[in-house]
Amino acid sequence: MTDAVSDTEALPIRVFLADDDDRFRGAYRKLFDRTAGYRVAGEAADGTQAARRILALAPDVALLDVQMPGGGGLAAARCVLEASDRIRVIMLTTFDLDEYVHEALTLGAAGFLLKNAAPPEVLHAVRTVHAGNAMLAPEVTARLMRRFAPPRPPRRHAFADHTLSEREVQVIRLVARGYSNQRIADELFLSIETVRTYLRRMFAKLDVNDRTHLAVLAYEAGLLHEPR
Repeated sequence: MTDAVSDTEALPIRVFLADDDDRFRGAYRKLFDRTAGYRVAGEAADGTQAARRILALAPDVALLDVQMPGGGGLAAARCVLEASDRIRVIMLTTFDLDEYVHEALTLGAAGFLLKNAAPPEVLHAVRTVHAGNAMLAPEVTARLMRRFAPPRPPRRHAFADHTLSEREVQVIRLVARGYSNQRIADELFLSIETVRTYLRRMFAKLDVNDRTHLAVLAYEAGLLHEPR
């Protein structure tokens, strides 16, 4: 199983919390403190403080609210991701701030969650990005697709200089909609190992590191709408 890191491993996942809402941070702090395999490494209530403390404490995963004083989570993410290639960043967002999440993903954020995500979703997201994978909240993904990739006439798109097969395009569309590998396999009547092979091939071909950035390319290229 490659999806998660065990909650009971010897070294807990060190998580940093950045949000200007004390109650929100408190709820997340209790969640991580009460769950084996996690530890809160630090907290901040504004973007400037968050960037400074994250770089000083070097947590494994930083949860950054998009909308905070002091430049907000986006400025903090930019600072952290430009300075470190080890710290993984998850943006926390609401539906009315989608454009900021898109920018954070292009900077290298590992993913994003809705701020009202259920505790199991939060724990899963942290485990997933800590394991080196990306985390796309399906609800937010669909919203981003509608916002940034309006319907357009069908056209061949090769992602710069790389021509994609129809099957590769089908896989990319489903990745961008937040489908898991298993769900993609079921949808396209493929084995899960075949789906993984397609993803590895496209990561190398398109020079991306994870599913999140593959999805960003997909909706920027207008591939999210099936030909009529």
